[in-house]
Amino acid sequence: MTPVTQSCNLTDHFLIAMPAMTDPYFAGTLIYICEHNEQGALGVIVNRPIDMTLAALFAKIDVPLDADHFDRLPVYFGGPVQTDRGFVLHRPLGGWQSTLTVNADIGLTSSRDILQSVGREGDPREILVTLGYSGWSAGQLEDELGQNAWLTVPAQPDILFGLPFEERLAAAMGALGVSFANLAENAGHA
Repeated sequence: MTPVTQSCNLTDHFLIAMPAMTDPYFAGTLIYICEHNEQGALGVIVNRPIDMTLAALFAKIDVPLDADHFDRLPVYFGGPVQTDRGFVLHRPLGGWQSTLTVNADIGLTSSRDILQSVGREGDPREILVTLGYSGWSAGQLEDELGQNAWLTVPAQPDILFGLPFEERLAAAMGALGVSFANLAENAGHA
């Protein structure tokens, strides 16, 4: 099967799961796309906390957490790929050992040095920590978009870092000018 040719770059966009999405990993999710190119796409789910706080995660990986304002923040299920590995979505970028630059302000870092800095100095202040990520092979995301599995909208950092997780999906929908309640179960092509 030949992959669909990519017609757009969805890096720094939100994917909003349509109501008909039945995949238990992705139903009801808001995903932030960190990279999208001819080889595929990578993102993290930003509205599905797991039963773990940053304090518990830091204790588990033996990194001191001296910055109190982080201790009750939730850890998120970022997606079904590499669920044993942590990823930190953050603003500003900084100079970490392993960072995927999303845009001039936001990065996704998978190296331990960012967690050590958060624990020791509370920097960067705007973070979202996930276990795992969501990935698509070449053409896969484009196929899913063609099947009306997702809505897309340019991401807004204030939704990522300024809102509680339970408000993010509705805020992203609002950026499209759509209410989730108004979406039909099966959208069609005009």
